[in-house]
Amino acid sequence: MALASMTGFARTQGTSGAWGWAWELKSVNGKGLDVRLRLPAGWEGLEPGLKQIASRVLARGNVNANLSMTRSDPEVSVRINEDVLRAVAHSVRKVAAELDAPPVRLESLLGLKGVMEITEAEESEEQRRAAEAAVVSGFEKALADLSAMRAQEGAALGIVLGERLDGIAALTAAAEANPARQPDAIRTKLHEQLRVLMESGVNFDPDRLHQEALLMASKVDVREELDRLVAHVAAARAMLGEGGAVGRRLDFLAQEFNRETNTLCSKANDVSLTAIGLELKGLVEQFREQVQNIE
Repeated sequence: MALASMTGFARTQGTSGAWGWAWELKSVNGKGLDVRLRLPAGWEGLEPGLKQIASRVLARGNVNANLSMTRSDPEVSVRINEDVLRAVAHSVRKVAAELDAPPVRLESLLGLKGVMEITEAEESEEQRRAAEAAVVSGFEKALADLSAMRAQEGAALGIVLGERLDGIAALTAAAEANPARQPDAIRTKLHEQLRVLMESGVNFDPDRLHQEALLMASKVDVREELDRLVAHVAAARAMLGEGGAVGRRLDFLAQEFNRETNTLCSKANDVSLTAIGLELKGLVEQFREQVQNIE
């Protein structure tokens, strides 16, 4: 499966009968999948089905989906109630003759209530179902376009994350080969620390001093941390190769990377090893930031 980002945008539009529709989808990072639909009045019934469709396509991300609908001018029919018009006209002529008033124009009579009726053609059930099907199909097309964009960004993120892992692996190897980790270097460091203690004039119990020396030697041993870093790099590479919704697992792995580098820095017995640890921390942080965008 391809690696996918959680950010993307898509827009589709179309028509069905008298209806014109347009979908606009935007997605950003999120801990889970949160689909928020904005539907016009009268179209809210589509929401449950649309959310089910989105959940089959997307695994994570905050998605805002906006539907806009327009309708062309509906067909209208005009009907004149001739019986009412004749009755009104007769009454008006009669009154006009009695009052010697000028005749009333026909258009004035047509504006009277009940004389002329204007009705809009009603939408049939078949037309409504066809429009709803077109809207749903348009949503599926927008989702496909959104997924394609997220996959494209995911591929670019995969390259960046791979580069960060290369850097972490190289620094781990550098720490492994660092002269300060060699037994002779650790022994020399301990001898120097013990010499300073002995010259301080304080009486130390030889057995206790030996135990403390062993403890100090164990504290500066970063063998386990380096082994874990190598294992984490291998696991991260496997996840990137696997693809799909691996963002959560990569985020957890980034925390493990950070834990090992912190321990490495605290155990470092030489400034050169500390410098490697700090550089590792920087790369691990960059890795973690990019992982936040992975689905």
